[in-house]
Amino acid sequence: MTTEPSDTADLSELGKGATQPQRKLETFPNRHPGRNYLVELETQEFICLCPATGQPDFAEIRILYAPDQRIVESKSLKLYLWSFRDEGIFHEHFGNVLLDDLVSALAPRWCEVEAKFNSRGGIGITVRAEHGTKPVSS
Repeated sequence: MTTEPSDTADLSELGKGATQPQRKLETFPNRHPGRNYLVELETQEFICLCPATGQPDFAEIRILYAPDQRIVESKSLKLYLWSFRDEGIFHEHFGNVLLDDLVSALAPRWCEVEAKFNSRGGIGITVRAEHGTKPVSS
């Protein structure tokens, strides 16, 4: 099965030049909904602000999910993550907000978010949040 023109009809940012950060995750149809498979997305360039000091916090983000009917479009994910750049948010809260927004947009069979924040004051924080039951590989 190939990508159909209708698959991209609802994607408003894909293919555009200059874009702005936005809290909107766009999706497209999964052409293999009967198959259990995993999608992994990673970035080492996430930035948000400490809600108390306003100083930047840097993190590696890893998203792993088993899609059902929808797949997240990667440019919309980039713009979504960028929208946190000037926002003060605790690390633990961010990991759960990201998971909730992915689950809302995708309704995946399973999803795990890992946010590994750089050390600050000698302490690194890694947040892992999970939704659903991870499929067993055969």
